[in-house]
Amino acid sequence: MSKRYLLLEDGTIYEGRAFGAELNDYVGEVVFQTGMTGYQETLSDPSYCGQMVVMTYPLIGNYGINRDDFETVRPALKALIVKEAENDPSNFRSEMSISQFLSQKGIPGIEGIDTRSLVKKIRRSGTMKGILIDDLANLDQVINHVKQTALPKDQVSQVSAVKPYVVPGRGLRVVLVDYGMKHGILRELTERGCHVTVVPYDTTADEVMQLQPDGIMLSNGPGDPKDVLQGIDLVEELVGKVPIFGICLGHQLISLACGANTERLKFGHRGANHPVKVIETGEAWMTSQNHGYTVSTESIKHTKLKVTHQAINDGSVEGVEHESLPIFSVQFHPESSPGPSDANILFDQFLNMMKENKLGGVTSCQKEQIFVGS
Repeated sequence: MSKRYLLLEDGTIYEGRAFGAELNDYVGEVVFQTGMTGYQETLSDPSYCGQMVVMTYPLIGNYGINRDDFETVRPALKALIVKEAENDPSNFRSEMSISQFLSQKGIPGIEGIDTRSLVKKIRRSGTMKGILIDDLANLDQVINHVKQTALPKDQVSQVSAVKPYVVPGRGLRVVLVDYGMKHGILRELTERGCHVTVVPYDTTADEVMQLQPDGIMLSNGPGDPKDVLQGIDLVEELVGKVPIFGICLGHQLISLACGANTERLKFGHRGANHPVKVIETGEAWMTSQNHGYTVSTESIKHTKLKVTHQAINDGSVEGVEHESLPIFSVQFHPESSPGPSDANILFDQFLNMMKENKLGGVTSCQKEQIFVGS
């Protein structure tokens, strides 16, 4: 294998070996992911749009690649950084190696670097920009290029659905706003019989309400939530009209629309092993997470939101709910792809919220009909 280098904006160089696609001269944000399994879901998670992902687990690719475990059909990350990429997978479901997959999707990779050292550096300094290069010529010029390159702010438009589509069901009607949706969210709703209409990120409140939803789901997605102005406006117009459940970016958009603030984390939470405390019960859930921003705890005090979940590692906000309206959200991924299924119950909570809201506006003779098929 030929040599390949990871160059960080502070001038640090890591030497490794090339795998995957040819270089694309792309400057990305270097972040790390702590999951021991689930690299396929990570590769296909739209929330990694524009990022260069470091896998902390040292062996990646050992069970190959298969389509069943994808979270989207269009991988959006810009590079994969690993200690070792296994190109001889051992799994009967494997269709190709991880290097073959990255080559097909135009995603370059680097293996053989000291990922432990790199992750410790990111933890100390925070996430930073980086670039993959195949030689060290014109190094000063490349470093200046990395420093001067502004990271994009339009990631949501890159990964959202282009037009609405329906996944039919006989139960409650849910409009799922796609900001970079993981398919696991859609799976959890359809497994509960919901009739789901997936709509693009820039769908208006009027267009949403024309679909006569029983509830609205706001998906995960990449980037700074303050850049997704359409999402904030959408929530502001829908508050109080219909139950709303938000995940990850959807959680941040709900918080912003309700008057709270968001802030950037030093290095983010990314992995399938993050403990979260349920405030009401004191339980600890293991959760799957992928985010670089969080809702400010202090800012929530001046809203009608209350904190429902809290990160055990750093105390950051992991969930909120409205004091009087049927609105709640979580920062982590209850659809758990990859990760444990501790938080799957939140989808049942959403269904119950929609049923209760629907019952509030009907007569007693209609109530029995609502529960049939829902």
